[in-house]
Amino acid sequence: MSAPTAALRPQHRAGAVVEQVVRRFGERTVLDHLDLTIGDEELLVLLGPSGCGKSTLLRLLAGLDRPDRGRVEVPARRAVVFQGDRLLPWQRVLANVTLGLRGPDAGRRAATALAEVGLAGRERAWPKQLSGGEAQRVALARALVSQPELVLLDEPFAALDAITRLRMHDLIRELRRMHHAAMLLVTHDIDEAIALADRIVVMRDGRIGGSYEVTLPPADREVSVARERLRAGLLADLGLADPHPAGHGDSSLNPPSAPTHESAG
Repeated sequence: MSAPTAALRPQHRAGAVVEQVVRRFGERTVLDHLDLTIGDEELLVLLGPSGCGKSTLLRLLAGLDRPDRGRVEVPARRAVVFQGDRLLPWQRVLANVTLGLRGPDAGRRAATALAEVGLAGRERAWPKQLSGGEAQRVALARALVSQPELVLLDEPFAALDAITRLRMHDLIRELRRMHHAAMLLVTHDIDEAIALADRIVVMRDGRIGGSYEVTLPPADREVSVARERLRAGLLADLGLADPHPAGHGDSSLNPPSAPTHESAG
């Protein structure tokens, strides 16, 4: 048995590489010989029911945990955005973004990051003065200010209202264009997955099941027959019956081609 490794710089251009990873907690196997590659600059969305191992995988990629077996390769520069904004209430917005930054230009870089997320002029605000969407924008600025090569998003918009979530989706698209980082988004929301993903993978029982390339143009991600086909495939992989026949749902997914499957061993 080879020794587990984690937080290594990839030997080739990829956002992250996970090979035959096993993670156990007592008698329970949470990740079972899991294989997954996140491409360079790819936005990969990870779907799956609670308890399937999504958060455990994210913690391994973030360097917050180590596998019992297998290999995890990630870039040296990576950042995590959690469901909660995790801002320090006793620090103003700019100070929250500069946490961990070094160098005389830290303030300038943080101000630039805040401008990128639409919060120019809010540097002196206290976290309690922010809306939920603004607080998550600060969290995004804090993650991106270090120019990470891999950004891990752990259900960052789950607590936001529907309109704010749509605005955050637009922001993620724009930040991707600007920063060219690979991203992994963990979510339970199929609509969110379709709206943002280059690829969607479904996780079950510690393994990767279906893998769906999403190449639809923006309009087709909102309403199209292809979106409904993708939605149906995702629901089937998640073990759920589709309550909306094709063409009648208000949330959907779409594989232009048949899904591929990444076996976890």
